[in-house]
Amino acid sequence: MARTLDPVAHAVRRDAFLDAAQRLIQSKGYEQMALQDVLDELEVSKGAFYHYFGSKEALLAAVVDRMIDVATAAMEPVVSDPNLTAPEKLRRMFASLAAWKGERTDLMIELVRVWFSDANAVVRDQLRIGTQARLTPLLAAVARQGKDEGTFTNKSPEHTAGVLVAMLLGTNETASRLFLARQAGEITFDDVECVLAAHAEAFERVLGLPPGSWPSLDSQTMRFWFG
Repeated sequence: MARTLDPVAHAVRRDAFLDAAQRLIQSKGYEQMALQDVLDELEVSKGAFYHYFGSKEALLAAVVDRMIDVATAAMEPVVSDPNLTAPEKLRRMFASLAAWKGERTDLMIELVRVWFSDANAVVRDQLRIGTQARLTPLLAAVARQGKDEGTFTNKSPEHTAGVLVAMLLGTNETASRLFLARQAGEITFDDVECVLAAHAEAFERVLGLPPGSWPSLDSQTMRFWFG
């Protein structure tokens, strides 16, 4: 007789692997983290690991996917708040995202350092797909509200949201490369500011916002990541 799967126990056990991997990425780094480290952390066999994940890369993909879920879930109450205007929602959405990253600096820095390796090409694609699936409906709702309020000039909220998500993914990749270049001493802080300001201007043009109204990083956060 086939064994009945307990979905709750399965989810809890899978999360334990994700928690262990996240701790090890933060303490040792992804490249230095061996699969055996994860097994030792949880005192389980390799067979138990492969019951949930097909590879170390699949484990990293799952860690990132869970991060997307948590980050976007924090935005949902903002989007559904009837007392906020569309521009206010944008500001609060991205402020919450910046704060979320700030609370996980060690993990975020380590992920950036391994993000552009050829081995993570599939993971990067999964991140893009996952982000598009979760973030596009939220931004579409805000764009629709902004159109109704007259604060945004977009004609098609759904299509505008798709463009915004694509731009956000591009900006995030650019910011990651700027971080690495800044760490290597290849660019100045002023270079970073100019590049990110150009991205902010592009967002404003898409939505028809006045100059300086896109919720960019504040100076303290900019200095924290790129100073």
